[in-house]
Amino acid sequence: MDDQLTSKLTSKSQVVIPKAVRHKLDLRPGDRIRYRMHGKQVVIEKVTKQPIDDPFIAFDEWASAQDEAAFADL
Repeated sequence: MDDQLTSKLTSKSQVVIPKAVRHKLDLRPGDRIRYRMHGKQVVIEKVTKQPIDDPFIAFDEWASAQDEAAFADL
């Protein structure tokens, strides 16, 4: 049986990643996570490498979740 954990979505669409998940993925403050969508399922994984061709890598003022969502399809 798989472990099941839950989180609550805030009014700003933010969520706290449960401690067990942070530990399993070895997540630390500032780490990036990736969401892979498969049908109605989503897999969360730690991003271990930053893409070299990311032209915005030096602009951390554009690194909020809202900015990521706004520029996701570009």
